[in-house]
Amino acid sequence: MTDNDILIAEGLHKSYGRGDLAVHVLRGLDLRVRTGEFVAVMGPSGCGKTTLLHVLGMMTPADAGTVRFKGVAPATSRQRNQLRRHEIGVVFQRFNLLAVLSAEDNIAISLRVRGLHDDGHAAELFRSLNVAHVAGRKPSQMSIGEQQRVAVIRALAHRPGLLLADEPTGNLDSANSQELLTIFCRLSREHGQTILMITHSPEAATFADRVVHMKDGVITP
Repeated sequence: MTDNDILIAEGLHKSYGRGDLAVHVLRGLDLRVRTGEFVAVMGPSGCGKTTLLHVLGMMTPADAGTVRFKGVAPATSRQRNQLRRHEIGVVFQRFNLLAVLSAEDNIAISLRVRGLHDDGHAAELFRSLNVAHVAGRKPSQMSIGEQQRVAVIRALAHRPGLLLADEPTGNLDSANSQELLTIFCRLSREHGQTILMITHSPEAATFADRVVHMKDGVITP
């Protein structure tokens, strides 16, 4: 590990099912991500990209191998939950905003479950991502692009060390996709935000500092 590595995955294995029915998704995968780096992970459908994101995001444990975040390898479910809650933000392809709540309340409840409150950071994100005008609106009253930016704010409101994005442009048109990816670039280059983005889009990957390719559950050379 170097002082600049925020995330290190070594020898990750993950399977679903048992015995002859087991599906081996990750097969000894290794990956390093530097602090402030914007990394895109590409690969064909079924190669294990989303499973990798869930393991790196502490949402599911690997069967074998190690994930170290800032030098710490959480060994228990409690440790993984604490790390995910305070150090990791996730932007899901389908946004996962609560339909009955306004944008600002979606962010507030996300902070509340972490034992936090908005100290002005979320409000600043609303302004910097140009969605202050939708703070009081419910998701059904926003455009798709506005919903996606609110989902990014929710993922960043607790100041995570790592932002994970799962196919973030999958439901966006080209204009909104470019706008979102430009925001990611700005977060990385101007604010030092570390970002790992899963994508199938070669165009989206061009925005990243580095592109790694997955095939059959490993990172290919």
